[in-house]
Amino acid sequence: MFSYRHAFHAGNHADVLKHTVLIALLKHLTLKEAPLTVIDTHAGAGLYRLDGDFAQTSAEAADGIFKLWGKNELASVLKDYLEVVQSFNAQSKALKVYPGSPFITQHLLREQDKLKLFELHPSDIKALSGNVEQLRAGRQIAVIREDGFEGPRKFVPPPARRALLLCDPSYEIKSDYAKVQTLIAESLKRFATGTYAVWYPLIPRPEAHDLPKRLKTLAMRAGKPCLNLALTVKNSKIISAVQSGADVAKRPGLPASGMFIINPPHTLKASMLEALPQMVDILGQDKHAAFAVD
Repeated sequence: MFSYRHAFHAGNHADVLKHTVLIALLKHLTLKEAPLTVIDTHAGAGLYRLDGDFAQTSAEAADGIFKLWGKNELASVLKDYLEVVQSFNAQSKALKVYPGSPFITQHLLREQDKLKLFELHPSDIKALSGNVEQLRAGRQIAVIREDGFEGPRKFVPPPARRALLLCDPSYEIKSDYAKVQTLIAESLKRFATGTYAVWYPLIPRPEAHDLPKRLKTLAMRAGKPCLNLALTVKNSKIISAVQSGADVAKRPGLPASGMFIINPPHTLKASMLEALPQMVDILGQDKHAAFAVD
């Protein structure tokens, strides 16, 4: 149950998409003075070393954040994304630290806002608690060792009735897809005007391709607008490679992912239509690289 560690994947192309969207959402939602509650259902460790053993084992950041680093003439939302990541590397000339969604969110929140972080992984909850403690944020941040599919319900709706819920599970277990759908369905019933952002992988599994369709159905039934953003960087098929004279089946790693947002800001679609072609050009690894907006 606890095999997935985001530290292996920090800064990859899926993080670029997810965190670019997250930052755009937060910048819009914090324009209003009223307090905002952000709920992160699967927070991870919160902060990652890109020069550490975990990140270097997979080296996924090399095809993600490192390809964007130092690029000029980018879309405004990509500039915002790089500025936030840069703020965590101000003391270093090199890119060494990558902020996960908890630290990105806290960086953009105001004094009146709240952040609820859920995590169950025994190692990650320990690291998350230690990392958050260094922020000295007091009661603004709550680190909660509970199931991210169950615990958030007690905070929906929040007292000020303004909230962003980010759902970002590992999907290692097939039942996670159904749990995401249930969480969003029940949250919409409790709090139809909240903003809900769901990250999902696009892999050769029926549940992965069905999830955005099911989320769209939920949004339509609730009479709420939604936006589906997908980024593909490479072929999803298993390819054969020759190693030491033998044919070996080689998996390409995560080829694509998406962000599904219910009640998105009216500006988000246009911003991402500007950014996604640049993501394809910069992060694409083969001729199959593409984007989709629905």
